[in-house]
Amino acid sequence: MSTANHQNTEHLNVITPAKIDWQTDDTGNMVPVSGEFGDVYFSHADGLAETRHVFLEHNQLPERLAHLAPKQCFTIAELGFGTGLNLLATWQLWRQLRETNPQLATARLHFITTEKFPIPLADLTQILALWGERAPELMAFIKPLLAAYPHLIAGCHRLSFSYDNLTVDMWLGDAAESLSKLVLDHSNQHTPCIDAWFLDGFAPSCNSTLWADSIFGQMQRLSRPHTTAATYSCAGIVKRGLREHGFHIKKVRGFGRKREMLTATMTDTDHIDVTSDNKNCDNESHDAKHITTDSIFNHTAIIGAGVSGLLTAWSLANRGITVTLLDKSAPLAGASGNPRALLAPKMTPIHHVDEHLHTIGYLHSSRLYRDLNRTATQLNTASVLELTGALDLLIKANIGTEQIADYPDEMATTISHEQAQITSGLKEQNLSENLYLPQSGLVNPQALKDIMLTHPLIHFQQLEVTKINETEQQVRIEGIDENRNPVTMTADNIVICAAFESHQLDQRIFDCRKIRGQLSWFTPTPEQYAKLPKIPLKYSGYCTPFTAQTDDGQLNDVTEYSPQFLLGASFIRNDTDTDIREEEHQISRDKLINAIPEMASIIPADTSLWQGRAGVRTQTPDYHPIVGQLANSQRIWTMSAMGAKGYALAPICAEALADMMLGSFAPLSEAMLARLSPNRTRLQTPLV
Repeated sequence: MSTANHQNTEHLNVITPAKIDWQTDDTGNMVPVSGEFGDVYFSHADGLAETRHVFLEHNQLPERLAHLAPKQCFTIAELGFGTGLNLLATWQLWRQLRETNPQLATARLHFITTEKFPIPLADLTQILALWGERAPELMAFIKPLLAAYPHLIAGCHRLSFSYDNLTVDMWLGDAAESLSKLVLDHSNQHTPCIDAWFLDGFAPSCNSTLWADSIFGQMQRLSRPHTTAATYSCAGIVKRGLREHGFHIKKVRGFGRKREMLTATMTDTDHIDVTSDNKNCDNESHDAKHITTDSIFNHTAIIGAGVSGLLTAWSLANRGITVTLLDKSAPLAGASGNPRALLAPKMTPIHHVDEHLHTIGYLHSSRLYRDLNRTATQLNTASVLELTGALDLLIKANIGTEQIADYPDEMATTISHEQAQITSGLKEQNLSENLYLPQSGLVNPQALKDIMLTHPLIHFQQLEVTKINETEQQVRIEGIDENRNPVTMTADNIVICAAFESHQLDQRIFDCRKIRGQLSWFTPTPEQYAKLPKIPLKYSGYCTPFTAQTDDGQLNDVTEYSPQFLLGASFIRNDTDTDIREEEHQISRDKLINAIPEMASIIPADTSLWQGRAGVRTQTPDYHPIVGQLANSQRIWTMSAMGAKGYALAPICAEALADMMLGSFAPLSEAMLARLSPNRTRLQTPLV
């Protein structure tokens, strides 16, 4: 990011990376110091021992975590992520406890952290390499943390380490603003809360903003009786802030040369409606919480096995919920079953980015699919995400090259005309205005489906649902199976993920706009293939080469292990037929040639041998998906209307929905969840 851009946008929602200075400590070791605040990131003596003393021991985490009930979620909030040392120490403790306490197999840890000046990945890698030498036991946690470390973009970045039942939400930006976005949904049966606070900002004398009234006010809002807090600081501003916001404070022995530190426990209940549900946050009420959670959230049925249904099943199953995935035909039989999906964000100017679902969704999906690639390697199956990079020709975009410059280069940049020609393979196109996305790529829906259906808690069943009936205790589903036999089943909750047919299943779900889209592909000759674009290109549509993999033929008519060229898609309103149409092959060809004229002599004019797949996109009037609980319902939820962006949006929306269902903090702000609500104002007026 240029200095000029940085200065122009500093007042906006732009993240300023931390400046790291290195100093030699008393023992001759190099230690990192904040260039902004002039304070050390961790103790010169032994930062790891200090972390364990201050934050783990004085929030009683070894005892409290060991006594969690099955399926219980414990939530920690940290002010000041810094080098990640507190997370690493907590993660190590959590893994040790899970290895020695079998009942923790389904318990979960949610670690929420804030950081206004995040350390760039290169600096963090150097810092944590030192910790890997000093404390080799941390290497098992350092490596996955660095692999998942997000781009330094404002907003919430969810890092999922499902093999350890650990979710990390990194909120980059002002801490008070980040905390204000955490949603307390009192309409649900379980209201989330913070169980323990790590107050680890730089010293109040260096950085007073992390010790402001606005911070303590958010701590009070998000805490419940018996929520604890710990901090190395005994400054007057800290003691007063905690006391005035409902915490009982206590001085205890500090670490090393520090004689004292503070612990605190929330005692104020004046601001809290202490119902039986809210008491679930009382860390002395594990059994009550466990019984309630276990009895209500044990089995969920999901109707619709497209990308929304699969990702919802995945998010719930990773939280220990048994899922029955229902579809009237096969998984991915609808619009989600294209040969490939292009994972590339619809960009926005950076000062909107923390509330821009497309960007947040793209970053989260990219992390998830890269994680699943590792699973695919272990299973010896096709990769879920092929990291190709993508070039947007900015023919249909709401961002220009000046605004692209505000983004970290590793996420989005503009490359020179010459580089763009070499990268894309185009020779005649003017490519001086472009958006290059180095971490974009092609999603293989078949590979994604195969991995998700291997989860032991996800069970697919072919069923055409004809009736849904909700009672106080359960939801009853009636339908017809593949042999035309009537079937009845019950579930604790259902999630309707049936795209435009969702409205037919429950009239409370908005009757969305229906847009038919046909993707086309053909097998190029070697001569054609040599002249076709080398990577995915975005224009008013998109095109890409790909090579069909094992099992691709299950979903589509493709020649496995043969190069293919994909282009499209058509855009036909109010058409729900899914037949393959010759004229729509031609529409997609014309669209590509209009955008890139040099393709006219390369793309075959005869489309009679082309293959295709048509699906129906479901779109709301405000272009946002529909995610949440239906009005006047306790047990019926929906996730639908992803438009043409299901593979980018479904993963983060599924995480948010699972959190809403289970009473955890979602990785989306209150404003964003309101924009996704099935009951929002924009959905009160039917389409004409």
